[in-house]
Amino acid sequence: MIAVDIEGSGIDPAKASILSIGAVDTDNPSNQFYDECRIWDGAHITDEALAVNGFSKEEAIDPTKKSEAELVTAFIAWAMDRPQNRTLLAQNVAFDASFIRAAARRAGVESAFAQRTLDVHTLAWTHMTLNGVIPPTAHNHSALNLDAVLKYCGIPEEPKPHNALTGALSHAEVFSRMAYTKTLLPEFETYSIPWTNI
Repeated sequence: MIAVDIEGSGIDPAKASILSIGAVDTDNPSNQFYDECRIWDGAHITDEALAVNGFSKEEAIDPTKKSEAELVTAFIAWAMDRPQNRTLLAQNVAFDASFIRAAARRAGVESAFAQRTLDVHTLAWTHMTLNGVIPPTAHNHSALNLDAVLKYCGIPEEPKPHNALTGALSHAEVFSRMAYTKTLLPEFETYSIPWTNI
């Protein structure tokens, strides 16, 4: 599978642009992708999105960076060339996949990813429920954000501001822990898997 994370200039893929893509091949975790781009001409930039991902407005429009079209084309080429299983995996995979599809459409390239995906949120909710743990809620909704899932899996919160590669690494690691009860990445080997210590 391809653990993926995007950072964008907003939350609406029709109006906002990708700023960076990070990805990890879960079958070969040393095979990673990370790159950044400038926004597409006319894309919206929200202060809220930049506060999350740490990009400045100047970085978002930097003409020396790749275009969004160049970035998404490079990412799709990486994904089609290497990973054995190209199913996208992420915390809120619908968000990441929708940005990748929108960017590919704007670039005039085929997205090449199936609609079938694996959502870390759903995997965590199911894993918790099957193990007798009540998933957290807030405001009458699931509160299993990535930091809550990382904590459940015995890993510290993702560093702030968010970075697409650290997000993808986190998605890959929690997937491995919940699906296979094993660590995947050397960055996380020092953190034990909580349910193996019972």
